[in-house]
Amino acid sequence: MSITQTSPSRASVGSNHRWLILAVLAIAQLMVVLDATIVNIALPEAQQALGFSDGQRQWVITAYSLAFGSLLLIGGRINDLFGRKNSFIVGLIGFAAASALGGWSPTFEVLVTARALQGVFGALLAPAALSLLAVTFAGSEDRGKAFGIFGAVAGAGGAIGLLLGGVLTEYVSWNWCLYVNVIFAIIAMVGAIMLLPKHIKDGARTPIDWAGTILVTAGLFLIVYGFANSETNGWTDAVTVLPLVIGIVLLAAFLWVQTQVSHPLLPLHILLDRMRGASYLVMLIAAIGMFAVFLFLTFYLQQTLGFSPVETGLAFLPMVGSIAITAAIAGSVLVTRLSPKVMVAAGLTVSALGMVFLTTIETDSSYVTGVVPGLIMIGIGLGTVFANAMSLSTYGVQASDAGVASATVNTAQQVGGSIGVALLSSFAATAGANYVSDHGPAGPDGIQAIVDGAAMAGYHAAFWWAAGFFALGALVAGVVYPNKIPEIDPDAEPVIGH
Repeated sequence: MSITQTSPSRASVGSNHRWLILAVLAIAQLMVVLDATIVNIALPEAQQALGFSDGQRQWVITAYSLAFGSLLLIGGRINDLFGRKNSFIVGLIGFAAASALGGWSPTFEVLVTARALQGVFGALLAPAALSLLAVTFAGSEDRGKAFGIFGAVAGAGGAIGLLLGGVLTEYVSWNWCLYVNVIFAIIAMVGAIMLLPKHIKDGARTPIDWAGTILVTAGLFLIVYGFANSETNGWTDAVTVLPLVIGIVLLAAFLWVQTQVSHPLLPLHILLDRMRGASYLVMLIAAIGMFAVFLFLTFYLQQTLGFSPVETGLAFLPMVGSIAITAAIAGSVLVTRLSPKVMVAAGLTVSALGMVFLTTIETDSSYVTGVVPGLIMIGIGLGTVFANAMSLSTYGVQASDAGVASATVNTAQQVGGSIGVALLSSFAATAGANYVSDHGPAGPDGIQAIVDGAAMAGYHAAFWWAAGFFALGALVAGVVYPNKIPEIDPDAEPVIGH
């Protein structure tokens, strides 16, 4: 990557401390990503301690994803307008405060409020981290390696959250699944204050596109809200259908507004670039399939194989390791030698095959022979995808648009995850109900056999659909990505590129 026609101060951003800066940004990214799963394992104990119902339980998860997913774009634009370093530090402080509030929660209402506030500050923090990474390693031969490491953190963070959540819940308390973020935030904040250079803006500050901000925030909120309701209310219920329809209409209106205003929240050239557009689509589709592994395999390991929370977290280590190793190799070596069309399509194909392997699990399957090979294949595939898609999501954008471009890929991943949880949960529930209907209320082996069979039918359905989404992503990558990474016009305005 290189930065052309830019000031000396920006060209040397992080030149002496790039790897330390990467460590700081990776800690912040890990904190945001693992928070989507670390609370999952703690939910049973939190529910028992605070006394909320099963129907209320989902809002501990949904409050975070609603705020995070709907506010990411405005968070990215705030980064560009008010400074990446400032936004990063404010995001860390706010996220830490919200996490402390959540850990202290004496009631369900306080816990949900804290989770929503985590999402708000996460929406400021996540795009700041990615745009800071893009600017810090601009002009460096190590950019691909850095994005590979960062992509590994983004891909493995959910599994690390399950491991850490299991350890904290089993050996300390569920509250520490939230308190632990304060420790991460303090470490990252000290590093940010010491290492990150000040964001120097060129020219006058541009105004915020308030019309676009309201439309996209409301639209994304309603879409995530509609999908969140689908699992409990069904796909034909008004509380599912109306938010989805209205959300889609608002997003269409948002895209139209972006063509009419002088300073759009999301300049459409960011989306319409073939390289970046493919990366956003790939991240959205990959997130749909990835969450199937975290959600349904967690249930299978705990409820069917009888794993403890800690054992469940440890069970994901083969995937974490394969993501990290593959992302590092893909980011430092292969990304400069092979077309992203080939790399991303191959990665998603391998992940799809890993999901297909997991459809063979049964109630008495061995973890080593029945689960680990699938996890490794999925990890290898996702490591390749994240190393490429994360890096190329900001390719060729002007430095002033790095924040909103970074926010767009985070939005795609977050919305994709929310869609995946809702869709695959619905498909799994339908498959389980059909199994019960086909086999009667009690088969020859008793009610437990029916319960086990329904659960396995649900897992198999979720994994087949996830494999299908990964295969769709491979097709999209093969069609949309260009054959090679295009050169950046040397006469253009300052941009971030290879």
